[in-house]
Amino acid sequence: MKNIAAKIVLASVLATSSTAALANDKWENKSMDAWLDGKAEATLLLNKNLNSFDINTDVDHQVVTLTGSVDSDLEKSLAGELVSGLDGVKKVDNKLTIVKKGNQKTDSKTLASLTDSKITTIVKTRLLMDTNVSGTDIDVTTNDNTVTLKGTVKSDAEHDLALAIAKNTDDVKKVVDELKVKS
Repeated sequence: MKNIAAKIVLASVLATSSTAALANDKWENKSMDAWLDGKAEATLLLNKNLNSFDINTDVDHQVVTLTGSVDSDLEKSLAGELVSGLDGVKKVDNKLTIVKKGNQKTDSKTLASLTDSKITTIVKTRLLMDTNVSGTDIDVTTNDNTVTLKGTVKSDAEHDLALAIAKNTDDVKKVVDELKVKS
């Protein structure tokens, strides 16, 4: 009888701990999804070439689904690229609907401008989201795939991290360092 009681207690403890671990895992997944949803919304909002109010984001298990409408194939691609460039995003399911507005031919100047805008948005978002960098004190501009960082940082380590974030962003050819370290 003692042996059966001990087994029941052991089974109860194991079931309770595995249920708690499962609940904790679900909580962490939901928290990560909510964090990514906020990052995706902010990234789309910061981009001047998209009307982010027509784009909805939904995140499940680090997969971002984009729904809503955009004006062109180029805007659909831009939105998908911006979100897929975010740290933590495993995949983007781009279900954006294109509202046809005349001729969609895009010249190379427009494409270059959109690429520069995408780069600026991603770098700025990564600087703002990194707790080790004061992203609000750094201006980011991009011209012809060259990122310029201006502003002030608190330390040499923060300076180096800001440069690394910019350099490690897709499509960046060069980074111009105009950051100053506060004394």
